[in-house]
Amino acid sequence: MSAKPPLSLKFYGVSPWELEVLYSLLHSLFQVEEDKREQPDDDFTTLIDIVFPLAFNDAFFKWFGKARWDKTKAIFKEFKRRRGEGKTLRVYIKFVGKPSIKFILDLGDRSLFDSAIEKIDFVLELLPYHLDPQKIPKDISEVTYYFDDRTQRWNVDYNTPENGI
Repeated sequence: MSAKPPLSLKFYGVSPWELEVLYSLLHSLFQVEEDKREQPDDDFTTLIDIVFPLAFNDAFFKWFGKARWDKTKAIFKEFKRRRGEGKTLRVYIKFVGKPSIKFILDLGDRSLFDSAIEKIDFVLELLPYHLDPQKIPKDISEVTYYFDDRTQRWNVDYNTPENGI
């Protein structure tokens, strides 16, 4: 890729220092399009919404790099550590592809939050099963993963044009 692909970064409740750390990590590979938001949800003091302009697959991780991905996860964990227990941080991570893959993380417990961040990598291994055309609805537009704190696993939800999700 010669030109940097555009990455969307929406946020609120993020300190300038935190934003700079995240921006500097992403800016080396992407043209980061920042969008500071007002706090629409009283339940969460901080929101991070990142849309990677690439598919969630092995090629992305090879291109992005393991060290950079590990730093990204560490930044999210640090955001949670700084905000403490409770539902203070909501993170959306979306990968554009066919279908797009979206992770939603809003756990109150810090150790579960950290575990969920680490387990995003394992979803990559499950994608062939989750996207098996014999087992999923047709015309999937987006696959959304929610971390279940009871089972401590990422659960999948299929979004189609019919169900409007």
